[in-house]
Amino acid sequence: MKFLSLRPFVPSGSNYQLALEFFQELGFTLVWKMDDYAGFENNGYGFILQRYDQKTFAENLMLTVNVEDVAVFRTEVITKQLPEKYGIKIGEVCQQPYGLEVNIIDPAGVCWHFVQAQ
Repeated sequence: MKFLSLRPFVPSGSNYQLALEFFQELGFTLVWKMDDYAGFENNGYGFILQRYDQKTFAENLMLTVNVEDVAVFRTEVITKQLPEKYGIKIGEVCQQPYGLEVNIIDPAGVCWHFVQAQ
């Protein structure tokens, strides 16, 4: 059996509208929206944002996204002032066994690992 895609459901936290705006500014394109769900993509990869506020779940969810250049990505996030606008946290670029990485904690508390694969 060959899998063709994987699209996790990601909780929005308490402010669904804020999450919609954040992910668009982060670089994802909103490709569809209905009721309590929205589909986001970037370069054919994506996720489904769900209007769901369960802090314990969100703070234990981690996702990995490969990017071309972690340092450039981090600079873009800082330049857009996303931490100030959305209350997110962004770490420093660090070396991991699987590549360079920068972490972002999104408005719901989900930890996104943005990785420059080796």
